Amino acid sequence: MFKRLFIDHPRTVEETYAEHFVFAGSFGLKMIWGGIGAVIHAIIPGLCITAGSEMIKTLNKTIVDQRERKRAATGEMHSIEYII
Repeated sequence: MFKRLFIDHPRTVEETYAEHFVFAGSFGLKMIWGGIGAVIHAIIPGLCITAGSEMIKTLNKTIVDQRERKRAATGEMHSIEYII
């Protein structure tokens, strides 16, 4: 049960528990911050006009960039294995 809850998923995204905690935690806090901006915008349309949509763009770029870095690192690792 412990392994399923704390280890299995981070391993599927090639992270340790600590790495996953930091990434997912910061991602979640940014989502909350963007959501607060969107709620403020809903109440007062002249404020936080692009806060929600800009945060969505930022978070999407963050996750796409992370995946690309991991693919590149995995590719480099495989190429090194074949050279040796």
